[in-house]
Amino acid sequence: MAPHHVLLLGGHGKVAQYLTLLLLQRSWTVTSIIRDPSQVPAVKQLREQAQGKKGDLNVLVRSIEEVKSESQVKSIIDEVKPDYIVWSAGAAGKGGPERTYAIDRDAAIHFIRAAAATPSVTRFLLVSYLSSRRTKPSWWSDAEWTGAEELNTKILPHYYKAKVEADFMLYSVSKERGSGFVGIDLRPGTLTDEPSSGKVELGKTRTASGKVSRESVAKVADLLLASEGVKNSWVDLLDGEEEIDAAVARVVSEEVDAAEGETF
Repeated sequence: MAPHHVLLLGGHGKVAQYLTLLLLQRSWTVTSIIRDPSQVPAVKQLREQAQGKKGDLNVLVRSIEEVKSESQVKSIIDEVKPDYIVWSAGAAGKGGPERTYAIDRDAAIHFIRAAAATPSVTRFLLVSYLSSRRTKPSWWSDAEWTGAEELNTKILPHYYKAKVEADFMLYSVSKERGSGFVGIDLRPGTLTDEPSSGKVELGKTRTASGKVSRESVAKVADLLLASEGVKNSWVDLLDGEEEIDAAVARVVSEEVDAAEGETF
């Protein structure tokens, strides 16, 4: 695959930093957007950590929370000129419900819609979470679905409402634009800082809860972005027993889509 230019939102996050290293090692260009100028050195030094032939790394300081329109996003896209976009940003529970909706729903949707409206942008990967869905999937038990609903309505109600709207928007606009644009919704379980075991459960997970290494999330995202035949899809992710390379290849070749059962 030819080198690509990835606009990475939330570039100081742990998943984003792992992903930056992997993308640079592909000789791809990464433009990382962060919110705090003090984070610039930590992100810039990732290029020094990358091994082998390296792509270019640019760092932009922007407040995603202040993005209130598609036109604002379009100005960022015009400035950066990426062909791929990765959303790994989030309020992280800080600042209350208003900030969660401003970032995880509103800004995410503005980026999704602006990306889909830009012909030069051909791929958008959104990092969401495993239980972000409105309908029980056929491969989860009633007990699993009850647990997912409890998480969404009682533990993370605002986060759920924000993320599920962004998830549905990405799936819908990706279908509307048709060929030439792929929307990938990567949906991990509870994130951990454990080193990646190199093995995952990917696609339609047997359970609605579980853990996954942040490093594994980045490895899966990297491979999905680099896969030639990947389709618009929701891809759920937990730690598991299948080698990451094999799991991604299977999901892509079989066109596994965990959005099955939802109404769009």
